[in-house]
Amino acid sequence: MSVSDSKGPLGFLHKDNIVAEPGFNRWRVPPASIAIHLCIGSVYAWSVFNPALTRELGVVSAAGDDWSLSSVVWIFSVSIVFLGLAAAFGGKWLEKVGPRMVGVLAACLWGGGFVIGSLGIAAHQLWLVYLGYGVLGGCGLGLGYVSPVSTLIRWFPDRRGMATGMAIMGFGGGAIIAAPLKGWLLSLYSEAPTFLGMSGEVATTTEQGRLFVEQNGTMVEAVTATAAQAAQIEGVVTNGLYAVGTGDTGAASTFLTLGIAYFVVMIIAAFGFRVPAKDWKPEGWQPKPESASAGMITRSNVHIDQAMKTPQFWQLWLMLCFNVTAGIGVIGVAKTMMSEIYGTSMPLIVTAAFASTYVLMISVFNMVGRFFWASTSDYIGRKTTYTIFFVLGAALYLSIPFFASATASDPSIIWLIGFYVATMIIFTMYGGGFATIPAYLADMFGTMHVGGIHGRLLTAWSTAGVLGPLLITSLRDMSVTSAISDLAAKVDPAAFAEKFGAGLDQLDQLVAAKTVTIARLMEIAPAGTVDPTSSLYNTTMYVMAALLVVAFFANLMMRPVREKHHYREADAGMSAVPGE
Repeated sequence: MSVSDSKGPLGFLHKDNIVAEPGFNRWRVPPASIAIHLCIGSVYAWSVFNPALTRELGVVSAAGDDWSLSSVVWIFSVSIVFLGLAAAFGGKWLEKVGPRMVGVLAACLWGGGFVIGSLGIAAHQLWLVYLGYGVLGGCGLGLGYVSPVSTLIRWFPDRRGMATGMAIMGFGGGAIIAAPLKGWLLSLYSEAPTFLGMSGEVATTTEQGRLFVEQNGTMVEAVTATAAQAAQIEGVVTNGLYAVGTGDTGAASTFLTLGIAYFVVMIIAAFGFRVPAKDWKPEGWQPKPESASAGMITRSNVHIDQAMKTPQFWQLWLMLCFNVTAGIGVIGVAKTMMSEIYGTSMPLIVTAAFASTYVLMISVFNMVGRFFWASTSDYIGRKTTYTIFFVLGAALYLSIPFFASATASDPSIIWLIGFYVATMIIFTMYGGGFATIPAYLADMFGTMHVGGIHGRLLTAWSTAGVLGPLLITSLRDMSVTSAISDLAAKVDPAAFAEKFGAGLDQLDQLVAAKTVTIARLMEIAPAGTVDPTSSLYNTTMYVMAALLVVAFFANLMMRPVREKHHYREADAGMSAVPGE
C-alpha cells in the first residue's frame, strides 16, 4: 500500500482526510502558510554563512585548506536548483495527496538538510553540506514553496492575488528573521582559536605559501588576524597569530539548531492545513467574468502539456530566468560584496553590523517588492510591469560600477547611499518578478492548469540558481586574479619577500594558500596606489545588465497565445485539474 494512499500508514495526512468541516474559518490557513514560507525563505540569508564557512579551519582568517568562497556559494546554487526541480515534479503529487503530506515531507527535508549540513561542517566534508542543505534542503524548499500557494488559491478564489501574495511575501521576508538569528547563533557558538603570539614577535616560516610557527618543537600552521577580523570574535587580538584547526566559527552548531527549529515550526504549520470541500466557495461570492481590458488576458485555457509547445512559455521562462539570474547572483554574495566594495574605503561606516543589516534590508525590499509589483501589475498590466523591471533594472546595474569607482577615488557617503538605493530597488524587482509571473501565466494560458505550468516554469529559477552564482563568482575570480597581478607588479620585490616570506616567483602558490591577498598587498603598495577592491564586481554588473536587455526584447515580443493551442473539452485524454 502506497504512502500516498488515503488509507495507508500516512493516510491521516492525505487530502481526503483533511477536508474542512462546514463553518471552518479559512483565515486559519494563511498563518500556517506564512510560517512555512518564513522558514524556507531563510535561504535568502545564506550569505551570512559565507564568512564562517570560508574560514572554518582558520576561524579568524581563511587557512590554506579552508573552502573558497566560490565553492561555498555553489551550495546556495544547488539548493535553488533542487527547489525548482522539486516544484516542477512535485506539483502533480501535491494534487494527489494534498498540502499536509507535502508540508510534512518539506519539514523533514528542510530541517534534516540542516542537520546533515551540520555534520558536514563539523567533519569538514563539503559534499555533505551540498547533500544536506543543497540537495535535500533544496527539495524541501520546492515542496514547501508550492504547497501553501496551491492551498491558498483554493481557499481564496475571491482574493487570489492577495492570498498568494501573503505566502510569497513570507518567502521573501524569511531572511528578516533568519539574518539576525543566524548572526546571533554564530556569535553565540563561536570560540577564539589558540593564540600563538603577536605578529613580528614570533618567529615564522613560510612553506609552500603557508605560514608556520614553531611550538614546542612542532611546526604549527598559523593565520594572522586583521583589525576587522579581530572585531568579529571575542578574545581575538589584532595582528595576532593563531593556530589553524583550533577554535570554532559556530557554523556547525548553528546549522544543527536551525534544523531542529525549522522542523518543529514547519510540522506544526503543516498540521494547520485544511482543504475546502468540493464546490466550496466563499459565502456570497460569485466569480466575475474575465476582462480583456488590462491587456493580453485570455478567455480560454491551455493544457499544461500544450503550454510548453508555445513560444510564450519559453519567452516567460527566459524572462524569469534572466531576472532571477541578475538578482540571485548578488543575493548569494551580498554581504561579501558590501564588505569588499565599501568596507575597505569606509571602515568606520561599513562595519560587520552594517553589512548584516544590509542583508536584512535585502529581505525587506525583496518582500515588499513582491506585494507592491504584483498589485501594481493589476493596474498597469503584466507586460508593462516586466518592461519596467528590465529597463530600470539594466540602468541600475550599470550604476553600481559608477558608484564603486567613485568611492575608490572619493570615499564619500553619497556614493554609498547611491549603491544602497540602487541595489534595494533591484531587489524589489527581483521579488516582484516571482510574485507577478503566476498572474502573467494566467493571463496567457488561463487558470485551468496555471499551477502546474507555474511549477514547470520554476525550472527557470533552478537554471538561474546555477547561472547567477557562476557568473558572479567566475567573473569576480578573474577580477581578483588580475588585480593581484597588477599590484604585485607595482610592489618592491624586497618588501614583498619580507612581508610574505617568499619571492614574487612564488606568487601563484602564495595566492592559492590565501597568504597573498589584495588587502595585504595594499599594505606594501607604493603611495598613491588605488585599491582595486571596489572594482571587483564591475564586469559582473555589466553582464547582468546585458541579460536584462535580452529579457526586455523577449517581453517586448510577447503576443497572445494562438487559438490552435487552446484547450477544448473534446480533446481526448485532457481534463482540468480540480481547483486550478
